[in-house]
Amino acid sequence: QVQFVESGGGLVQPGGSLRLSCLASGFTFSTYPMNWYRQISGDERKFVVGINNDGGITNIDDSVRGRFTISRDNAKDTVYLQMNSLKLEDTAVYYCNTPWINNYWGQGTQVTVSS
Repeated sequence: QVQFVESGGGLVQPGGSLRLSCLASGFTFSTYPMNWYRQISGDERKFVVGINNDGGITNIDDSVRGRFTISRDNAKDTVYLQMNSLKLEDTAVYYCNTPWINNYWGQGTQVTVSS
C-alpha cells in the first residue's frame, strides 16, 4: 500500500529554518518523481517544489525560490524539504506525494511561522 509519512514540522520564528522529511513506501521510490505541496487552512493544497528520480529539480513555485531546497535519498526512500528564511506566509500543512500515483496523501506536517 502506498504511504507517505511527513515529519519535521514545528513552530519557528520568521527568518528561521526547518527541514521536513517524507518517508515513502508501497512503490519503487527511486524511479518516481516526488513533489512537496502545502495547504493553508481553508485553502486548496498547492504545489511547492518537485524533484525527479535522479535528483534534478522539476519545478518550483516562485514564492519559495531561493529559500526552499528539495532533495532525496533513494536508499532511504525519503524526500526532504529544507526551508530557510521562513516567512509568516509559509505557515501551512506540508505534504509530499508522487505525481505518478493519484489519491494517496499522508497526514502532513504542520509548519507554523510566528514571532
